[in-house]
Amino acid sequence: MSKRRFISILALLAITVSLFAGVAGCNKGEEPNEPGQSGNGGGGKASSKDTIIIATMSEPPSLTNNEHSAVASNYMNLLTYEGLLRQGMDLQPEPGLAESWEAVSDTEWDFKIRKGVKFHNGEEMTVEDVKASLDWAQQFPLIKTSTENIKQVDIIDDETVRVTTFEPCAVILSNLTGRANAIVPKKLIDEGNNFNDNPIGTGPYKFTKWTMGDSIEFEAFDDYWGGAPAIKHMIWKIIPEGSSRTIALEAGEIDFIIEVEQMDLDRLEGNKDITVLRYDATDTNFMTLNFEKGFSDPNLRHAINSAIDKDSVIAVAANGLGVPMLGQTPPNLIGSFEENADKYDPAKAKEYLDKSGVDPKSVTLSIICSNDMKKRAAEVIQANLKEHLGIDAAIESMDLATYLSSTSEGNFTACIGGTNSTETVGYIKYQFHSSAIGGANRSRFVDSHVDETVEHLLTVLDDDDRYAQCEELCAYLNDQCVVVPLWQPISLRAFSSKLKGVEVNAGGTVYFEKCYWED
Repeated sequence: MSKRRFISILALLAITVSLFAGVAGCNKGEEPNEPGQSGNGGGGKASSKDTIIIATMSEPPSLTNNEHSAVASNYMNLLTYEGLLRQGMDLQPEPGLAESWEAVSDTEWDFKIRKGVKFHNGEEMTVEDVKASLDWAQQFPLIKTSTENIKQVDIIDDETVRVTTFEPCAVILSNLTGRANAIVPKKLIDEGNNFNDNPIGTGPYKFTKWTMGDSIEFEAFDDYWGGAPAIKHMIWKIIPEGSSRTIALEAGEIDFIIEVEQMDLDRLEGNKDITVLRYDATDTNFMTLNFEKGFSDPNLRHAINSAIDKDSVIAVAANGLGVPMLGQTPPNLIGSFEENADKYDPAKAKEYLDKSGVDPKSVTLSIICSNDMKKRAAEVIQANLKEHLGIDAAIESMDLATYLSSTSEGNFTACIGGTNSTETVGYIKYQFHSSAIGGANRSRFVDSHVDETVEHLLTVLDDDDRYAQCEELCAYLNDQCVVVPLWQPISLRAFSSKLKGVEVNAGGTVYFEKCYWED
């Protein structure tokens, strides 16, 4: 076993134990804590203040749970939609709309649904809604990696559904914690409800208003099964510029910042009225090169990768708050491996470029960025490529929705992006499997060995065996240099010190229904 596997954080080790122990029939969910405590319930103490204003830098492209691949939309989805399971603060699956579960066989899982759960339209959730929702999710290509392993869903009785996978599936529980398999009313599915305009789910908050380019508003769902949230009104303000978010928090115009401007960290931490949480995220940041726009030669990709000083990228883009990424997969995930990965080496970069036979003056490279941090990273990359390889790179800025559309459709040469995952095989499938082209596989990378190996690994239920094989696949991906890995951030959240009950896990999840104001 390589030393690489031991750097994984303990929380990520815990998730693998939970995910796969159930195959032996012992992984059953337990009841959450009572509302107001640290489980699934609502917020804590009552307060005279009943509104929270949250600043985020990007407007979500969609309020649906299945027609986007944007983190900006995920934040909103957590408020309105829920799945059979949810991700805990330790990254382990925990009871959601299913109060318990168990493995019947290697391919069959029974879920006992929670009774008395209501949708935002007042209807009570039934097993028919669960089956209809999981079947419906199969129709949406952008969430395919989270749904395609499900062969069928059967109603066993009025409180039990059985999920059957095509083969033993190592990530089925993880897939059921995400927004992709959220439960919505069967009646609305049948009626063709527009879930972007009318996002009805079982979540702790109900959507009320969307003022495009400015704000999105929610109100507490008083019939929420986990207990009505203590904070009754929620407004998400769209503030693209980082320093403007900082100023708004300092002035008390907002209460919480999702994407903290790293350059403002010292002044925020020096303000007694503001709390800053640091956490080791499983996020990754990387530059994608479009294989269909002149970057299909691995030697050219290795040349570009080796020419980039990632420590400088982190210093300039993220105020030093990050760890350089060398391999193609997040370094703090079990099974990740850095063998064959490039290091910053300008001389080696020139060797790769010579080996490719590509004239640097013929390279067309425009780096698309959707926020200031990405733009700062691109500026360092631009300078490195010019200095070490003689490649002239342009930088192009655009809003998130346009960025997502252009990059998903392949209308770009390069872009800086990021994603989040808590499991290595799932990350590889999401990023590098050919089925993800049009989604997260923005490089448009196709490799039969990667496809076949990923599909095999998803059926391997033994942790040690799966992750040992995963290391071999990571080494292969590093040799291919599919994307240019940049850094893994030390992530931040900043908020008013009077806001209590705030927790954030390594995946960046905050359950706002647990938060409350201190008088």
